[in-house]
Amino acid sequence: MLSVLALITALLPLTLTAPLQKRALSESDQNVLELALYLEHLELSLYTGGCDNFTDAQYSAQGFAPGYRENVCVIAGHEQVHADTIATILSSNGVAPIPACTYQFPTSVDPKSFVFLANMITSVGIGAYLGGSENLTDSAVLEEAAASILTVEARHDAFLRIGLGASPFPTNFDTGLSAVWAYNLAQMFIVSCPKQLPLIILPKLNLTSPMPPVSLQPPTPAGTMLDFAWDPSTFFVQTSGPLYIAIINQNISAPIFQEVTSVAPGSGSVPVPSGVAGAAFGVLTTFSGGLTENDLTSFGTLAGPVEILLS
Repeated sequence: MLSVLALITALLPLTLTAPLQKRALSESDQNVLELALYLEHLELSLYTGGCDNFTDAQYSAQGFAPGYRENVCVIAGHEQVHADTIATILSSNGVAPIPACTYQFPTSVDPKSFVFLANMITSVGIGAYLGGSENLTDSAVLEEAAASILTVEARHDAFLRIGLGASPFPTNFDTGLSAVWAYNLAQMFIVSCPKQLPLIILPKLNLTSPMPPVSLQPPTPAGTMLDFAWDPSTFFVQTSGPLYIAIINQNISAPIFQEVTSVAPGSGSVPVPSGVAGAAFGVLTTFSGGLTENDLTSFGTLAGPVEILLS
């Protein structure tokens, strides 16, 4: 934790100097930082639970290495530093930091379930930082601060995956997420918030099967049918004709579109495409191809996104 504290301590005075006088943040910078803080609050609550709710003996009984819980507690400390740093940058520029929400995580009866969930949520955080980095327009220092947090988040995720017995680096590239998608992926854990962000909440898309093994091993092979469910009554537009699942994995400019085989009203299946691994993200759409992730975010999504852990 000392290395992260030293890095943030070095960066923070820079972010508070002349280039960022009060209310100097652009609207784009403010939006990126507020979403980052929103997600850091979520991760802080999650990792604090993983530290406080289980004992060293419980982690050891499930095959985790000695000291694993201690490192989970260190990660919780990192998330606190990240949240405090972003909040200070916002407040120093006249923006009231958004407070933490009330969260409810799926019942974690054991450390392994917690670590699996932490991998899911941390993958969303990594995607949000990647997606937001291109929208930091006013300050190279802010870009450096965001990048330095991102690399630490990636180390967290590798640590989690090693604990599960999975590859710490399942893909060549991580998958960036748009702000709207990252925000929507966080909603499944939100009970209530003193203040929500001004981002649209999309109709839900659920992955009903297969549920990946907690160890993420063996990887879900190409051709495995993925079953999804949705509620057509929640769509913002009426639809007719074929539906598609667009799967984004690594290359946000080239989602993979697959026509849905309807199982029943509000449900259908598509096969896992070849070459897809790690954490992928899917949305339901009427488009058969030709859209980027940004296009799908702006006008192409009927429902979703949903996270699909494949390896």
